[in-house]
Amino acid sequence: MPATRVLTGITTSGTPHLGNYAGAIRPAIAASRRAGVESFYFLADYHALIKIQDPARVQRSTLEIAASWLACGLEPDKVWFYRQSDIPEIPELTWLLTCVAGKGLLNRAHAYKAAVDRNLEAGEDADAGISAGLFMYPVLMAADILMFKAHSVPVGRDQIQHIEMARDFGARFNHLYGEHFVLPEAAIEESVATLPGLDGRKMSKSYDNTIPLFAPPAELRKLIFSIVTDSRAPGEPKETEGSALFQLYQAFATPEQTAAFAQAFADGIGWGEAKQALFERIDAEVAPMRVKYEQLMAKPVEIEAVLVEGAIKARRVATPLLQALRHAVGLRDLRAQFEARPAGKAKVALPQFKQYREADGRFYFKLVSADGRELLQSVAHGSPREAGERIARLKRDGAAGLRHVAGEGLHLAGELIGKLSEDAVVEEVTAALAALSEPA
Repeated sequence: MPATRVLTGITTSGTPHLGNYAGAIRPAIAASRRAGVESFYFLADYHALIKIQDPARVQRSTLEIAASWLACGLEPDKVWFYRQSDIPEIPELTWLLTCVAGKGLLNRAHAYKAAVDRNLEAGEDADAGISAGLFMYPVLMAADILMFKAHSVPVGRDQIQHIEMARDFGARFNHLYGEHFVLPEAAIEESVATLPGLDGRKMSKSYDNTIPLFAPPAELRKLIFSIVTDSRAPGEPKETEGSALFQLYQAFATPEQTAAFAQAFADGIGWGEAKQALFERIDAEVAPMRVKYEQLMAKPVEIEAVLVEGAIKARRVATPLLQALRHAVGLRDLRAQFEARPAGKAKVALPQFKQYREADGRFYFKLVSADGRELLQSVAHGSPREAGERIARLKRDGAAGLRHVAGEGLHLAGELIGKLSEDAVVEEVTAALAALSEPA
């Protein structure tokens, strides 16, 4: 059974904090060790340029984040770990996808729409201060994903749209130039930890309430002791629900340790004692990684070597695909058409399915004969995946199981699949499906 490819982008903007570790780094590294999975991790430094115009900050953040993932246990020899900007095939693929991406779809991207809405609320021009980079961000993200034929992309719910757009661009390209891309699925991690920050809100750089992952012990303790708590005195029972202290402790503790801490809350533990316990629990997990992180930060040449080797490994995948894509769109050696073709069995034209999206936002496919005549037009589908599943069923079972119901259309296993195209007959459709089911 082929391995499942999982791809994760790591934004290089800012210093990693405890929330990044518990919510992204730790679970991703654990997932990379599962059998049957090929894990791709990339430092999204091209994406960082959309928000950050400080070169030193971009470089520093890339260094800190690469060191953080390596210190936390990522094994670069067992995964693909690379810097986005080291893969020249990615920006070239971005342009190829730009040429098939619908502007209307990009207009509906959440980040762009939010920026436009803010401008309009402020009485500004709709596109004031909005760069083409922000507008085209979804195409670059699609290139990141499609380049490595990722099956699964772990994202939060706010990022699902980007995966859907990657599927749309990939499907359009496949429709025009043949099947080159795997259409990815979003993997929603419902159980991913979202840690509270110093003020009780979600830990986020935008709220300025974070605890740096590798803060020195004295700073870590000081920050933990500044976490906002209520006025209940020692001896008074305290609620675990809604307690930032308890949620942070739980993210770094075993179930048994968590249960004991909950009992201490019920018994009226003092806030100072609770904060000391939290500091000790977090520091126990972070301290060994902190040592490794400080060693790596002192030797950036070692991190650079890891990333260069990672780029070589990633390009072994990217370069052949990009060559195939260039050929598919017509960016070819001009001599090729004049070269003698080798003798042998002539290639037989086959019927084919063509999948596409209409202006109504729904997804369709049609079956075309070997000579280019349309034979079958599908019903509408809510997603390209649904359309693809129907195509797969038709290829597998359609030659024997397809039935034409007068006044309705073509049915397979009781489900309406589509309708005959003008001048086509059902026997032509079943013959075409039989041809597609034969081994090449």
